[in-house]
Amino acid sequence: MIRVAALYRFARFPDPTALRAPLLELCTAGAVKGTLLLAREGINGTIAGAPDAIEAVLAHVRTLPGCADLEVKDSHAEAMPFHRMKVRLKREIVTMGEPDIDPLTDVGHYVKPAEWNALIDRPDTIVIDTRNDYEVAIGSFAGAIDPKTHSFSEFPAWFRANRDALLGGGEKPKVAMFCTGGIRCEKATAFLKAEGLEEVYHLDGGILKYLEEVPAADSRWEGECFVFDQRVAVTHGLDIGTHALCHGCRMPVSPEDRQSPLYVEGISCPACHAKRDTAQRAGYAERHKQELLAAARGETHVGAVLIDKS
Repeated sequence: MIRVAALYRFARFPDPTALRAPLLELCTAGAVKGTLLLAREGINGTIAGAPDAIEAVLAHVRTLPGCADLEVKDSHAEAMPFHRMKVRLKREIVTMGEPDIDPLTDVGHYVKPAEWNALIDRPDTIVIDTRNDYEVAIGSFAGAIDPKTHSFSEFPAWFRANRDALLGGGEKPKVAMFCTGGIRCEKATAFLKAEGLEEVYHLDGGILKYLEEVPAADSRWEGECFVFDQRVAVTHGLDIGTHALCHGCRMPVSPEDRQSPLYVEGISCPACHAKRDTAQRAGYAERHKQELLAAARGETHVGAVLIDKS
């Protein structure tokens, strides 16, 4: 069984370049694969491998400045979900494009999953989904606002453009935000605090922790939660959902969309079929053919589409 560990930590790394080589060497020695991002603001990523090898990497990460109490979200896979190990240097571990935002300086109030329902049920609470549009499309909390952003870097401009409409012309409502695992909404709350809001809250551990801990009978979640790994989507109890991944556009595809004549496994789906020409679809078809041949040999084709949290 392969252990899959998703992690992030906002911390102060004065020289992230110096951290890269030892981390990559340790991962490579233990046959750990996946992607880790290093920046001056911390570390973020997902890795997979043998349980003992993953534990050795996590022990090393916990020796880095500010990472002693690193929390990890674990899952498991029958086969290795990544092709290679990458440790990348980035400006941000989650890209917002606001260089003065620092979650270590000022961030919103953490709300445990068991307390989330009470907060978002309040009539004076504005609930905002900070994820991308394709993630929101397959599931969200009932009544949450969808910013319809294509990437997280669009969130600041969206908020500034809609601030008056959201806040009711100067009122000070509670603002509750959430994302998949917690990293985006943690940075989003820091941004709103910098914009002058005080009553800002975010779901501790993200949607995944909520779905893991809150019984379906008590849940305010509707639909499925898109995840950046081989499961594609999960539901309550972190059971694997019903969505598949279109290898043409890498978007989640529902069971209903998979019944469409525009859906061709490994090639296209209703969302991208019209955006691809004949040559592109032929290329996808050949890639899918090679993936199936590699799978029959018990191998992973180097062109297979996999998802990580990079």
